[in-house]
Order: sequence, then structure tokens, then C-alpha cells
Amino acid sequence: MAEGSSGVGPPIIKKVKKITGGGHHGGAWKVAYADFVTAMMAFFLLLWLLNVTTDEQKSGIADYFQPTIASLSRSGAGGVGGGLTISKEGAKTSDNAPTVVVELAPPSFEPPPEGQATDSQLEEYKAQKEQDAFEAAQIKLEAAMEESPEMQEFQENIQVDMTDEGMRIQIVDQEGGSMFKSGSAEMAASTRKVLSQIAKVIQRLPNSISIAGHTDASPFDRRGYTNWELSTDRANASRRALVSAGVELERVVKVIGHADMEPLTPEDPFAVQNRRISIVLLREVPVLPPELQKKR
Repeated sequence: MAEGSSGVGPPIIKKVKKITGGGHHGGAWKVAYADFVTAMMAFFLLLWLLNVTTDEQKSGIADYFQPTIASLSRSGAGGVGGGLTISKEGAKTSDNAPTVVVELAPPSFEPPPEGQATDSQLEEYKAQKEQDAFEAAQIKLEAAMEESPEMQEFQENIQVDMTDEGMRIQIVDQEGGSMFKSGSAEMAASTRKVLSQIAKVIQRLPNSISIAGHTDASPFDRRGYTNWELSTDRANASRRALVSAGVELERVVKVIGHADMEPLTPEDPFAVQNRRISIVLLREVPVLPPELQKKR
């Protein structure tokens, strides 16, 4: 039998071409398409939310995402006239020192259903909304005092607290420094600067304003001009300074002098801290009872 006649043909070599990359154009387009679909879904979800939410809900969402602002460590004596002192503790003292920041918590008091709320629910909501505005203003005031190098030395002179009347800002005399010239309503330049900073903050709120002057118990009587007249004149000088700094004149509804009748430190009526100016942003709605106040 001749060679090659055994019935077995010549070997056939088949080349197989392997295709990688997920198809004609690879698989990257699938990832890009998925990202595009996800983004479009998020966009249309946002449009839907903007259409169905109320103005109050939009405001709450905006408050949640507002940027953090500088704040100070807070301290206070507590008790009568205690309040929060804008202290130097923890303050930024150099460019290399870290700035302490605090996030404002989003409102936790939900607005009552539109058209379904009772008068009591509406009153509670308004009171809590006003309280939130007071607390935000307090933080802004602290931050303004901290960020101004020339104002940092007066941080011990400022106390802020919440009373049944409203948010109270007190400018308090300290040892070695007074807001006014002794026995006079002539205001120190530093006091005017402090009141200018306070004016910037309270201008953001619509509340009416009450201003009161206080003295210590040191006897003062200059030809019928007593601590009563002195405290009243100092309160009125503070009113003029606030108005000059931009506060609307019609917002000030009460200016009064208390002489030494309401000391900040009752245990020492002659203490210099009793000499002070109290500025109160008056509540527009009554304060909430303790059981309804927002827990923080």
C-alpha cells in the first residue's frame, strides 16, 4: 500500500481567536450607562420631592445641610443670672491653633399637618421655632466675638441665657474695666464696639427688644441724681448705640433702669458684676412648658 493511503488525512490545525473585553466595544459602557441611569433617577426623585414638600419641610432640609460655624466653649455659673459666658477658654490664639466648630442640629420639632393642626399644636410649633432661632443667634454671637481679635478681650463681659421673657444678652462689668465712666452714662469706646457686634446678630431676628440698666449697691446721689436715674440713662445710651449700629428704632419697646434692685450676684450687692446692661429679645409666643421642650 502506498504511503498516505492508510485513510488518515493530513493533520488540520484550527486557530481559535479569543475575544476579551466584553464584546464589540468592551464592558465599560455598561458601567457608564448604569451611572447615568442612577443619576437620572436621583434627579427625578429630587424634582418629585421639591414638588410634594411644604415650605417648612424645605426649610428644615436646608437647615440640616447648613455649614458648620465657629463656636466657643461655654461656661456659666448657673442659678440666678447664671447664663452662658463667652469665655476665652478654648479660643483660637494663633493661626496654627485649630478652630473649634459645632454643627447646628436640624430641627426635631416637625410642623403640624397643614389644615389639620389644633391651635395648641400651632402654638407649640411656633414656640419651638422661635427657640431654635434664639439658639442659632446665640451661637452666631459667640462666633462673632471669637472671630474678632479686638473683641476677644471682652468675652468675659458677655453673658447669654434664655428666660421666660426671651433671649437675654448681658454686658457685665468686670474687675478693672467698666462699660461706662464712673457715675455717668458716658459709654466707653469698647462698650460701643461690643454693642455693635450684638446689633449685627439681633438684626437677623424680628423680635421686639427690651433694654434694662443695673447698678451695684454703692450709694450714689448727686443732687437728686441717684442709681435709678443712672441705670435708666445707661440703658437709654445703650439703646442709642444699638440704633446707631443698625437696629430699627421701632423694635425697642422698653427702656428701663432697675438701680440695684436686681443684682446679678445677690450674695454680694456691691460686686462690680452687678453693674450691667441687659438686652432681651422678647418672645413673640409663650415659652413651652418643660415637658414639651425639645430634648437636646
